[in-house]
Amino acid sequence: MHQGSILLVEDDTALRHSLRGMLEALGFVVDEVWNGETAIAEVQKNKPEVILLDLNMPGMGGIAACQKLRAMHPELGIIMLTVRDNQADMVAGLDAGADDYVTKPFRLPELAARIRTTIRRLRRPKEGALPASIEIGPITLNPVARRVTRDGQEVHLTPKEFELLHMLMSHAGAPLGHAKLLTQIWGPEYGDEREYLRTYISQLRRKLETDPANPHYLTTENYIGYRFQLD
Repeated sequence: MHQGSILLVEDDTALRHSLRGMLEALGFVVDEVWNGETAIAEVQKNKPEVILLDLNMPGMGGIAACQKLRAMHPELGIIMLTVRDNQADMVAGLDAGADDYVTKPFRLPELAARIRTTIRRLRRPKEGALPASIEIGPITLNPVARRVTRDGQEVHLTPKEFELLHMLMSHAGAPLGHAKLLTQIWGPEYGDEREYLRTYISQLRRKLETDPANPHYLTTENYIGYRFQLD
C-alpha cells in the first residue's frame, strides 16, 4: 500500500540506505540525497509530500535548506532530524518552517507515525473547501459559530481560549512553539510570556481533557511548546 512519497536528506550514507529500506518496507516511496543543495533541486523535480531533513550536513545546513524549501514550497511537509536533547536545534528547525522534528537515535515506529501524521494533514481539503468544523476524538470546534463541544456537550471558552484551541487544532499533530502561539494569539509583545500561555493551556485541559493532569490531546513539547494530538 502506497503510504506517501518521501525525500530523505542525510549525509550519513549507511544510515540513509538503511532508513530508506525500512521506510520502503512500510509502504512509502522514498528518494534519497545527501545534502541541502541537491534536496532543493530534487524537490523541484519530483515534488515529494514529505522531506526528512537532517539538521547537520556539509554545505548548506538543514536550517538554511529548510528556510529555502519552505519559501519555495509552502505545502511541503518538512520533518527535521535532530540530535537528541538539543533543544536549540529543535526550536531553530521549527522557526525555520519545519512541521515537526524527530530526535536521533529515533525509533522507526515513531518516525513513521510522524510522517503519516504530516501526510494526513497535508492531504486535508485546502482552505475554501474546509468543513465548517474540526473534529478530533470527542472534541469538535466550529470556527464559524465559535462553538466547541466535547462528546456533544457544549464547552464554554473565553475568546482567547477559543483562539488558542483553534490554532492548535488547525495544526493538529504538529508542535507549535511558545513564541508562535503567543505572538499570533496575543501579539508580538507577548512573545516571552510562557507562564501566561501555560495558564491558558491548563484552563483548556481542565475543560476538555478527561484527566487534565495526564492530557491525551493537549500535550506539552518540553522546552518547545504544545501539540494537539491526533487520534
